[in-house]
Amino acid sequence: MAGKPKLHYTKGRGKMESIRWLLAAAGVEFEEEFIETKEDLEKLRNDGFLLFQQVPMVEIDGMRMVQTRAIQSYIAAKYNLYGKDLKERAWIDMYVEGTTDLMGMIKHLPFEPPDTKEKNLALIIERATTRYFPVYEKALKDHGQDYLVGNKFSWADIHLLEAILTTEECKPDVLSAFPLLQAFKERISNIPTIKKFLQPGSQRKPPTDEKSVAAVRKIFSI
Repeated sequence: MAGKPKLHYTKGRGKMESIRWLLAAAGVEFEEEFIETKEDLEKLRNDGFLLFQQVPMVEIDGMRMVQTRAIQSYIAAKYNLYGKDLKERAWIDMYVEGTTDLMGMIKHLPFEPPDTKEKNLALIIERATTRYFPVYEKALKDHGQDYLVGNKFSWADIHLLEAILTTEECKPDVLSAFPLLQAFKERISNIPTIKKFLQPGSQRKPPTDEKSVAAVRKIFSI
């Protein structure tokens, strides 16, 4: 299992997308082995590769890592994106958990029945603009630095940019009341490794559509 990290997941975003973002931002090349059928998933399970019978799974440094948060924490620490001490790490964790909560709502949206989608989309925008984005706007204002924690690029910045861009897919002007986040988005998007990941043809996955939803339902029997 030496060499590039290998990611095992579907062709969609799902829980793997934030892992793709983190590796790409760290400048790490990775391979993907897509789970395209129910049989592909069963083979991973039967071969004993999935500790809790679940994906995402990442082969890295001789390990087969599962559980999204464990994978992300390992990558962030390995590539010096996890703060300089315990206090910075705690702040990074808090910020990441906030953006994870917001993105979790967005991830579920395509799987919801049509009669609830409009209401839940409105809730996502309301939460983004009143609960989550004000926190990051205030953090940038209070310490006057380019990054969220310790004036150094970290996992928190990567995750926030992913959350911003994902929320903008729901409402393009969602940052209209957040000038510092607008500047942050521009600044972080132009970091060379991230700029490369945002270009067409990268391993970044497109928004979840009906075809993706159908494929996921079939693979995971949901």
